[in-house]
Amino acid sequence: MKLKLPYGISHYKTVIEEGYTYLDKTGWIQTIEDTSRYNLIMRPRRFGKSLFVSMLAYYYDIKAKHDFTRLFGHLAIGQNPTGNQNRYQVLFMEFSGISTDDPQTIEADFTRKIDNLLQRFLLKYDYPEQVGVQIAAANTPAGKMEALFTVQGEQPIYLIIDEYDHFANALLADNLTYFRRIMGKGGFVRAFYETIKAATQQGSIDRLFITGVTPIMLDSLTSGFNMVKNLSLLPAFNEAIGLSRPETLSLIQPLVEQCNLTVDLMGTLKDWYNGYVFAYRGQPMYNANMLLYFLGNFDKERCAFPTNMLDENIASDYGKILRMFSIGDRDVNYAVLEELISTGEITTQQRRQFDFDKGFDREDFISLLYYMGFVSLAGEELGSQRFRIPNYVIKKLYFEYFKVEIERRNTLQIPTQTIHKAVVALALHNDIEPLRLEVQQLLQILSNRDFMRMDEKHLKVLLTTLLYQSPAYYIKSEPEMNRKYPDILLLERSPYAVQHQHLIELKYCKKSERQKQPQVWDDKRAEGIQQVQGYQQLPDIQKLDKLSCWVMLTDGEEVLVEQVT
Repeated sequence: MKLKLPYGISHYKTVIEEGYTYLDKTGWIQTIEDTSRYNLIMRPRRFGKSLFVSMLAYYYDIKAKHDFTRLFGHLAIGQNPTGNQNRYQVLFMEFSGISTDDPQTIEADFTRKIDNLLQRFLLKYDYPEQVGVQIAAANTPAGKMEALFTVQGEQPIYLIIDEYDHFANALLADNLTYFRRIMGKGGFVRAFYETIKAATQQGSIDRLFITGVTPIMLDSLTSGFNMVKNLSLLPAFNEAIGLSRPETLSLIQPLVEQCNLTVDLMGTLKDWYNGYVFAYRGQPMYNANMLLYFLGNFDKERCAFPTNMLDENIASDYGKILRMFSIGDRDVNYAVLEELISTGEITTQQRRQFDFDKGFDREDFISLLYYMGFVSLAGEELGSQRFRIPNYVIKKLYFEYFKVEIERRNTLQIPTQTIHKAVVALALHNDIEPLRLEVQQLLQILSNRDFMRMDEKHLKVLLTTLLYQSPAYYIKSEPEMNRKYPDILLLERSPYAVQHQHLIELKYCKKSERQKQPQVWDDKRAEGIQQVQGYQQLPDIQKLDKLSCWVMLTDGEEVLVEQVT
């Protein structure tokens, strides 16, 4: 059976009526109603939030009453409705498209956005023309909302706000001072949400559901918005948005049958798109858009993976988010980045809210990475949380950004095209010399700068950063194999065909020690060879075809590479 995939489609009615595949999320409606009337949930970008709230809008919209059976009858909520179906006027708001380039225009753009959304609402629910005139006459977002609630009457409203922090995330990275002003007391954003809170107390807004990426606005809005229940970190809602393992299995089954795949497709998808955990002991979730992109771009004729495993639109999205590395102390953030890519994990106390008046420290930065999907919950340790990089997509983005940071901090440019040619020589001709030269040249430049604390860990970070500039290999750093951990494995990945896979063991000998005791250099080389020979006896290593094994040894300036046969 061929699936019609709703990649990029977040309009629920379109998905259902035009026969797109829909994984039933309607069962969460009852759970939400049982939890609170006013709810907020945060998930990373491109995770499926907009389709989820579009589904809520059609379920509760009084105007969609006659479509209920067609839209929901075959789904969980259609079999067991809550009693609130099609009971509300649904006021749907989303805050994309507000430019943050010029602080002078943000309030005007926000006000215009509110006016347009309210005018659309009035037209949909047949409000008198005069109401639109009154709303248009109000000159602030809060004033426009108050004008609506004044004339609303007895019909209750369900307010849905999608991506409530969309423009605020960009503004935070660009202009922290202005961010504080508009979110603080007297700011137009805070006044807007205070009006919404008043409307819930008066009964004008009967229910409320908000989505976003981060809680960066919650501390500023606390007094004006403290009735909202934050569902984001509750175990009961870990799987509400995104794709679980069973949901992913159901999506890929037709592909497995069509191509008679013998590769571990679920294992590959887990490596690339899984790993997002939102509650302690919660099941890891898949990024919905990333997975749909993969399925939509899978070459069914050749049964080959997409050339690019990450949609360029999503990569661009995450690239913009990486501007968050400039918030606060950039050196502290750089140290966090370095720790993450060298060890894979980091520990801190997670922030539930942010108070930017008190500054922005290491804990804030790591917590922000978590909400944005750049790290995921890995466990707890005595009141602190362990976070890890969720998957290969995010790890690749980290290393691409780390290259940019190395270049920025050292006023140099790493030649990506030269690196790519070096990887091609390695992949097709088993020639490691071009790569060795690139590593040696970069080490010599960095020897008195970032890499003064040079050791095997820093060598691994540097080499891996270079290797990630080419898509030819799937790169594994210190994979566990029978309690042994080879430093780097370069593995073939579809659709690329390589002539050689590689295992690289890294060794570092301090230059000062080598000068005093030249034998230390030879000892390190022999130690590396012995380790590689041990790896070669492992069953998982012996199963790898076309595998070449190497020892790479450096003193921080000279680089020696030797193949181990």
